[in-house]
Parts: sequence; C-alpha cells; structure tokens
Amino acid sequence: MPTENLTHILFSNWQHTLQPFGVEEVASEKVFNCLVAAYSTPNRHYHTLKHIDQVLSTIQILEGYTKNLAAVQLAAWFHDVVYDSQAQDNEERSADYALELLSNLGIPESTITTVTRLILNTKNHQAAVDDCDGQVLLDADLAIFATNLVQYPEYTHAIRQEYDWVAEADYIIGRRQVLEGFLQRSHIYFTPLMSEFAEPSARGNIQAEIQSLLSG
Repeated sequence: MPTENLTHILFSNWQHTLQPFGVEEVASEKVFNCLVAAYSTPNRHYHTLKHIDQVLSTIQILEGYTKNLAAVQLAAWFHDVVYDSQAQDNEERSADYALELLSNLGIPESTITTVTRLILNTKNHQAAVDDCDGQVLLDADLAIFATNLVQYPEYTHAIRQEYDWVAEADYIIGRRQVLEGFLQRSHIYFTPLMSEFAEPSARGNIQAEIQSLLSG
C-alpha cells in the first residue's frame, strides 16, 4: 500500500487538477479512492502510485510545452489504471475507464477526448510531430529510463516482478526486444529538454540493461 504521505500529496495534486472543472468534492474523492485502489493491487510493483507521482512530477517540469496541461495530467492519472502484464489491451481498457469516470465527474467531452487519445498513445509510445501534449506525457512516462544508478535497477527489478509468470529465458528475449526497439529510434524523447538532458542517460541505462540480460 502507498504511504500516507504519498497519498496525501497525490490527493492534493488531484484536487488541483480538477479545480478548474468545478467538480464536487465528494465525487472527486470517490474517484481518487478508485484510482488509489487500482494502483495498489498486489500484482503491481512498478505501475503503482509511485510511478504516477513520478510522471506527474516530470509533467510539472515539462508543462511549458503543453497546450492542455489538465488533459495531460488527467491522462497521467489514468494511463496505467488497468494493468495486467498478461493482457494486450491495457491502454484501451484504461482509456475506457477514464472515459467513464471523468464523464461521471462532469469533465467536458472535449477534454475527455484528449485524455483518451493521450492514453492510447502510450501503447506504442509514439506521438505526432505537432502533438505537444502527447509528447510531454510520453516523455514523462519514459523518464524512468534516464534515472540514476540506484533507481534504474529498482525499476528493472520491479518490472521483472510484474512478469514473474514468464520464464527467465523468455523474459530476457522479450525484454531485449523492447529495449532494442527504443535504442533503434532516432530519439527516445520528444521534448527539447528531455532530448538534451535525458536522452544520453536513457540510452546508457538501456544499453547497460541489455548487457546485463546477455550476461545472465
């Protein structure tokens, strides 16, 4: 379960994001509790409230690139709300979940449409050249790649735990494919700030993880 302090910080962020929409407080708290429950299930080791907090913190750094900050923040909240490492439709189900709950809160349809589109972008981590909001969410979601030598191994260990049903040999093959896919891109990050300051670290961490997988 998340720490009480983290939950308090996140609830404050949640209320701040919803403030412009005039959402009733009881309804806001009810949806927040649903989100906390979803991100606190026992099968989650990386895709937890800590991840959401980290994504929101990165969005705050990158918010100058956004056109619709509230939509980006709401998409961050919901982008992994449905997470099953054995399923292929987590993003679609997360988008549907966001549509249902945000509609119940009275969030404008135009905002919800943007939120669901942003969530679906996270399936393949691709955003159009002119999609500033999508680029910010993806950069925030993948910021973990550029973390330090303590946090990155913690991340890889947590991901392995979420795939504990996969045999080691199969996991190594699958994980390498994912990582090499990112290395083959012309850029991992989209925003100028992340491209300049995070890209080198991310590529170094990914290459080191691949070497670690190969060496067993």
